[in-house]
Amino acid sequence: MSEHDVILHQTQSVCPECLRRIDAAYRLAPDGGIFLHKRCPQHGDFRTPVWRQGQGLPDFRDWVTERVPAPPQQPGHAADKGCPYDCGLCPDHAQHTCTGLIEVTQRCNMACPVCYASAGRDDAGDLPLDEALARLRGLRAVSGACNVQFSGGEPTLYERLPQLVAAARDLGFGLLQVNSNGLRLAEEDGYARRLREAGLDSVYLQWDGPDDAVFRKLRGRDCLAFKRQALRRCAEAGLGVVLVCTLARGVNDHLVGDLLRRAVRLGPAVRGLHFQPAASFGRVPWALDQSPRLTLPDLMLALERQSDGMVRARHFHAPSCEHSLCSFSAVYAREGEGLSAEPVGATCCGGNGARLDNAEGARRSRAFVAGHWGAPQPTPDAADAFSRFLNASGADRRFTVSAMAFQDALSFDVERIRGCCIHVVVGPGKLIPFCAYNLTARNGQPLYRGRAS
Repeated sequence: MSEHDVILHQTQSVCPECLRRIDAAYRLAPDGGIFLHKRCPQHGDFRTPVWRQGQGLPDFRDWVTERVPAPPQQPGHAADKGCPYDCGLCPDHAQHTCTGLIEVTQRCNMACPVCYASAGRDDAGDLPLDEALARLRGLRAVSGACNVQFSGGEPTLYERLPQLVAAARDLGFGLLQVNSNGLRLAEEDGYARRLREAGLDSVYLQWDGPDDAVFRKLRGRDCLAFKRQALRRCAEAGLGVVLVCTLARGVNDHLVGDLLRRAVRLGPAVRGLHFQPAASFGRVPWALDQSPRLTLPDLMLALERQSDGMVRARHFHAPSCEHSLCSFSAVYAREGEGLSAEPVGATCCGGNGARLDNAEGARRSRAFVAGHWGAPQPTPDAADAFSRFLNASGADRRFTVSAMAFQDALSFDVERIRGCCIHVVVGPGKLIPFCAYNLTARNGQPLYRGRAS
């Protein structure tokens, strides 16, 4: 830490070695970088980049917006040890559920070097159907008509997935989405249509770059041909598709503009391109303190420069659902094989700079995602003006550019985790924020994964 650093905000974090809760602070360095600093009495000092200033990028102090907390209406766990050790959700959590994530299997038909779930282990198995149904019912009881993402492992290997999708549709959830590598969707004729007929809306399709060189590094094999086939089958079945790019510095951060142009040209079935800068949890080929980190402003600047101004850093908005430091988004109109010069309409989770109400932010985020990323259908909130706008403006004519910065043991911020709206369902009515669920110490010891249910 330099003596010239300026403290911007104080919070709490965890020690990357022992996961002990410790004090932390965001500090502005003289070069414009903003770092999260923390000190463990046992294991010493830690520092990791979280933001950058200048070059037309949003100022940290303007980006971070004060929120009105919205605690869970039906907490699943009492507050005892303090955040992040009481997840369930506890009464101190500050945000409702936007997306409930259910991991239906830990099996996988790939062996990616980078995998937040460490899927495909020898002991990997499926979630029993009765337990999966109980988790759906419990989620509906405590979180209402939120959106649901079926994940894993590779969820398309779960043979009862169509039945589970149909059950979720009958329960009245919003968007129903599958997080997939696309291999089975590509190889099995009619499988995408089966999922669509069961009630699936959208596929969150892993797509890390414009060429197979990137896939070989992050996924261990060539993937582009079968991913294109998966996209074709999803489009034919009437499923909306969001391309999801895991982003690592020095691996594919120089290709974001090329990937954006190709994503737009892939047609109206592709509703958006979503970036996830790599976080160090699960299976990764690097040490925690050597991870190829990219901050959200790094990505904003790369998109502006590499797209020749098709998108610009000033276009992006902070979220109104999750914590301000977790994500950004902008929504454009399709114009031929390009995008409108300026964003249009409402952003996915964008705030307006005012003090935001978390409950309203979560509701709007659920409505946007359900109305834009999936197949056309009425949303649970279709009676209000915001949802009517989304339905009327045509999902196939819009394109979202967004990013989510997940937290690991170095970047973890208790305030951010309390504002999380993506909750992993680990039991009937028991929910854990995504980054807390996947949090692991430097030695690989998890805080929750494999231990929470």
